[in-house]
Amino acid sequence: MHFSLISTTDKFVTRSSYNVMNIKLIYVLLDGIGDLPQASLNNLTPLDAAFTPNMDALAKNGCMGQVISVGKGIAPQSDIAVFNMLGYNFKGESYVGRGVIESIGSNIDFHDGDLALRGNFATVDGGLRLVDRRAGRIISSEESRAVCKTLSEKISFTDKDASVVIEPTVGHRVTIRFRHNRIKLSDKITNTDPAYDKVNGVGVAKPTVNDMNIEKSKAQEHTEGSEIAARLVNEFTEQSIIWLKEHPVNTARIDAGKKPMNAILLRDAGNRYPMVTPISEKYGTRVACLVDMPVEVGSSKVLGMNAFDAGDISDYEKKGTKAAKLIEKFNILYVHIKGPDEFGHDGDATGKKKNIEEIDKRFFGNLTTNLRVTDPTIVISGDHSTPCNLKGHSDDPVPLLVSGNKAFKDNSARFTEYYASKGNLGLLMGADVLTTAMNSIFK
Repeated sequence: MHFSLISTTDKFVTRSSYNVMNIKLIYVLLDGIGDLPQASLNNLTPLDAAFTPNMDALAKNGCMGQVISVGKGIAPQSDIAVFNMLGYNFKGESYVGRGVIESIGSNIDFHDGDLALRGNFATVDGGLRLVDRRAGRIISSEESRAVCKTLSEKISFTDKDASVVIEPTVGHRVTIRFRHNRIKLSDKITNTDPAYDKVNGVGVAKPTVNDMNIEKSKAQEHTEGSEIAARLVNEFTEQSIIWLKEHPVNTARIDAGKKPMNAILLRDAGNRYPMVTPISEKYGTRVACLVDMPVEVGSSKVLGMNAFDAGDISDYEKKGTKAAKLIEKFNILYVHIKGPDEFGHDGDATGKKKNIEEIDKRFFGNLTTNLRVTDPTIVISGDHSTPCNLKGHSDDPVPLLVSGNKAFKDNSARFTEYYASKGNLGLLMGADVLTTAMNSIFK
């Protein structure tokens, strides 16, 4: 099969026709990799400060650029950022919302007219002021399952036609799905999570502030579906706080010096299943992914990708080895690596630097050592930036590298924000990354 692509970057405006079944491209997105100079790292970014011989070797064998994953001025969440970085920008149409994507990734029964939201277990004080949006982040699966079981049994809505499914996923994360027997619920409601807004279905990070309170969800239109949806979300929030206040799990956490998971923040409501062109059809070749989190699993299901996993989130060696094997069977392999984002949210620049070094040594070291395919191309970027000084996502561009024997060379020496800003690929939009990468190796 032959495929024609047009690159929209400033420095590579080309059209190429080639046999895409000859591609062997590994596309690695490092979650939250982008950053800003940090005082604790002598005004270097974590990437600058990190010892990354494997990624730097790849940089010397390729070309670099920068990527705005979703849009200028948008500090995106991972779901919409990943879709864009895979070539789907939803421009001119409303996005379905992260809640829907995570419900699909969590295997929750979801139909059009249901309402799905992403949730965070959080810690609040007696005045509902947020102490920690992630309840200390360290939450075992046993704790989250026990809490969700209690809430599933205890929560009762004033509207008897309404029901809820509460599904714990990973760590502080939880997915909520509301259903109404009589009407279709509307997604036109506001978040209870004060750290995020929703614009045309897209979750957008707000500037981080010290004093935040759980917000009441408000209907954004004067319809029965919108007003009932907001009411259900508020009843769920209020009852969750009541039932979690003296829950045995939280009693044990407090006794152990941990933060209680005594509230659930909700955001990014969605009420319809997304309809998109399958990714293998879009690019005319076989595409697979290696992913862990519900949001990436959900994205892979929506796009019709063959999805694989390899151990826990931080099993970087296993993921590197698995990626090297999978690319033998597929033409494009998307790999999502967690780690940097969490250190960014925690404001831990030193931790982020060390995590990047672990990824370089354990993932990229194993990947490059075990690759057996001829002339593979490795593309490295991120879904968004998570600067440690902001403790949240930002609209700063992320670095991009296209590396391989077929790739153009631009004298990049390291995989860092600095070399990305000087690279010959220039500044790209996320939806153009894959087409640009393929054009650059089939120039």
